[in-house]
Amino acid sequence: MLSFFAWHDGRLAPRPLAISPWAPGTLSGTGLCGLLARELETHCPAAFVPARLTVDLYQPVAATEFALSSTVVRRGSRIAVAAAVLLQDGAPRVRASAVFLTTGDQPPGTVWSPGEELPMPPSGTMSPEGSPPLFRSGDGEWSSDFAAHQNAERKIAWQSLPPLVAGEPITPFQRAAILGDSTNHVCHWGSAGAGYINADVTLTLARLPVGHEQGLRAESTIAAAGVSIGTATLYDRAGPVGTTVVTALSNARRQIDFAATSAAELAGTSD
Repeated sequence: MLSFFAWHDGRLAPRPLAISPWAPGTLSGTGLCGLLARELETHCPAAFVPARLTVDLYQPVAATEFALSSTVVRRGSRIAVAAAVLLQDGAPRVRASAVFLTTGDQPPGTVWSPGEELPMPPSGTMSPEGSPPLFRSGDGEWSSDFAAHQNAERKIAWQSLPPLVAGEPITPFQRAAILGDSTNHVCHWGSAGAGYINADVTLTLARLPVGHEQGLRAESTIAAAGVSIGTATLYDRAGPVGTTVVTALSNARRQIDFAATSAAELAGTSD
């Protein structure tokens, strides 16, 4: 069965799905975001839910051994904050923080919300064990044909992810974290491929996703002088779940031509 990582001699070892298409020999942000969410959710108190995850991807992580450590920054009656760091060769490479909140009754009154219908492919198109992603460009049809979606249209991705770690069930928070990194894909995939690489990822959640399928729809891309901000809506078959934002840096010298790369190579990866 596919997974991003597997246990080997007591340590997590990357599988091909975790390798970056930007630079073979390094790890993709998708799996790293998932692993940091996995580490941080161990600090989520009972009756709390994850509300925000931020990952700073400031150093490449080689596809070799690494360590994760985390700590509780604050645990109050309504809010808890935890921080984590990935260490490789004794140096920090990636850091993350998470905010956990208690749930309660909605306040009275009505506030504005977009109320838009979020596109979804027919039920039964994705396996609970993970499937190649489906994409939609503009008002077109869903398909896994990367070449058909290499254009300047608005992108939507629909995915069912395999386990993050072999032998462990993937959690809703891990699913959402992995998809958060994929914001780069839906927001920065254009007519010539993808030419930006994530510097950070922020995921905000009003609730945890339900089920094995999740969608990610590009909402905004703002770019100038090689720096771009991409924003997307994360949703499931029950409706919106939260938002994702990435700050991305031009990587034009390593532009990825998705139309020339197979779905098997790119499934579940974005940077």
